[in-house]
Amino acid sequence: MTLPDHTTVEATRALRTVVVSGAGTGMGRAVAERFLADGATVVALGRRAEPLHRLRDDHPTSDVQVVPADLTDPDAVLRVVEALDGRPVDVLVNNAGGVGGAPDPGLHGLLESYRRTVDQNLLSAMLLTEALWPSLARPGGRVVTICSIAAQRGGGGAYGAAKAGLVAWGAELAGRGGPDGITVNTVSPGYVQDTEFFSTQGRSRRHDALVAQTLLGRAGTPSDVAGAVHYLASADAGWVTGQVLSVNGGAVLGR
Repeated sequence: MTLPDHTTVEATRALRTVVVSGAGTGMGRAVAERFLADGATVVALGRRAEPLHRLRDDHPTSDVQVVPADLTDPDAVLRVVEALDGRPVDVLVNNAGGVGGAPDPGLHGLLESYRRTVDQNLLSAMLLTEALWPSLARPGGRVVTICSIAAQRGGGGAYGAAKAGLVAWGAELAGRGGPDGITVNTVSPGYVQDTEFFSTQGRSRRHDALVAQTLLGRAGTPSDVAGAVHYLASADAGWVTGQVLSVNGGAVLGR
């Protein structure tokens, strides 16, 4: 099989369709905006419609399609497929996630919290990718999934476990996509501020301690993560697949 050369892919980049989950805020929004700057069509997914509409309204000259969807619901995932109406998907960015919230008392409450966390962080990505897999461009399709430093060093209970599951699943998926020229990679961010994950101010209560763990002496930003995703979706990364790219300022060293 002969893959398109670098020039061919770059020439068609502006025509690409990019699906981004969790696109309304934080890292997802930064990823969406990075591809919009290329001239790509961005299909923005998220549980809440308002942040998605703000993204579209803030880029009135760009091609943004808003599809509100809870990706833990198979019927909502199928509505995403319907909204694409048979268009090829060049890039799929699995960014949606979250935490299950404080559990109700008792073992049953803990189990429900675990399930919510696994659903939001692992199963949502798996369901969306499976539904869109037949639509991915062949060759040249890109799947990039946002993981977490918690997958490498632990933390967050079920959250870290779910993120670690994304790594194992991504490795299997890369093998599945290889014969069709589809690459599958994972981006593993460290502490990234300016997101809703921590607080309305976008900072963790452990901000200073988390920054001190890095070698660069600063927190990450959504644009740091967007740059890594953009690279893995580019022609320059055409021979990169099945990998985990850590973006953590040196808080955890590669090995």
